[in-house]
Amino acid sequence: MFALMALFAFSAFILKPADAEGDKIVGVWEPGHGKAKVKIEKIADKYYGKIVWLLEPIDPDTNKPKVDKNNPDESMRNVPLKGYRILKDFVYKGNGEWAEGTIYDPENGNTYSCEIKMKDDNTLDIRGYIGVRTFGRTDTWKRLQMKS
Repeated sequence: MFALMALFAFSAFILKPADAEGDKIVGVWEPGHGKAKVKIEKIADKYYGKIVWLLEPIDPDTNKPKVDKNNPDESMRNVPLKGYRILKDFVYKGNGEWAEGTIYDPENGNTYSCEIKMKDDNTLDIRGYIGVRTFGRTDTWKRLQMKS
C-alpha cells in the first residue's frame, strides 16, 4: 500500500510541471489581423480557443451579430461568431508546442490541422496547414493583458 501511495505522489509531482508549462497558453490572444480576440482555455487535458471579441461584431448586411455564414455545414451558418470555438483539441507536447488540434477560419469556412509554438510568454506562432506542415500559413498572435 505504501508503494502505491508513493507511486501516486511521485506521478502527481512529475505531471504538475508539465501541466503548468502547458497552461502558459491560457489567456486572451489577438491574431495578426486584429479583427478578433480569442480566449484559449484548458478543458480536461486539451486546449481550446473561442472568439470573445470582434472588431466588427455586427454584420452590415443584416444589422445583426455576425454569424458563421461561410460554414460548409448549412446548419451552422446561423451560429454567432462571438463565442465560436475556432481552436480545438490541442495537446501540449512540451518545449512550448501544442499539436494535434485544428483551427477553423470563419472567413472561408475551412478547418485546418494546426500546431502552436510559443515564441515567448506573450507571442504565439499559429500554423494552419492541410496534410503537410510545409503547405500552410503561420500567423503571429499576441497576448492581451486584461484589466483587473
